[in-house]
Amino acid sequence: MTDLPRIGLGIDMHRLHPGRPCVLGGVKFESEVGPLAHSDGDAVLHAACDAVLGAAGLDDIGTLFEDTDPTHENRDSAEFCKETMALVHERQLRVWSMDIVLETERPKLKPMRKAMRERIAELFGVDVDRVNVKGKTGEQVDAVGRGEACRATVVALLGPA
Repeated sequence: MTDLPRIGLGIDMHRLHPGRPCVLGGVKFESEVGPLAHSDGDAVLHAACDAVLGAAGLDDIGTLFEDTDPTHENRDSAEFCKETMALVHERQLRVWSMDIVLETERPKLKPMRKAMRERIAELFGVDVDRVNVKGKTGEQVDAVGRGEACRATVVALLGPA
């Protein structure tokens, strides 16, 4: 295993549906809509797992945690993070930093950004000052801009443990 840093990119998008719980970045939001998915639909954690898995040279989240597997129905995405990190540690790697963009019209992220950063840092074993969460709107463009979906993009930097 090389001492050079490794970078990974993860992107995830979910439709927003009335009456669904809204969990993003491992934090529950008060919202009239939530991500629709087989699991809890946490697009931020799904994209974060994909970014970390990609940097580690491992399979993606959809391969490791198939959405056709009934054991993943309504599953807490924090469990995907814990399993992802176990695989990363087996490769003698650790997360150095994460940069996250969450695009959504609703819910508004600003009041929960600090809690999201703290929870993501905890799940991926990185200092909170090495996790950034930025909220963006869709400016009335595409499904995000119409308030129909949320999309998360994550870049993760990994290095030797």
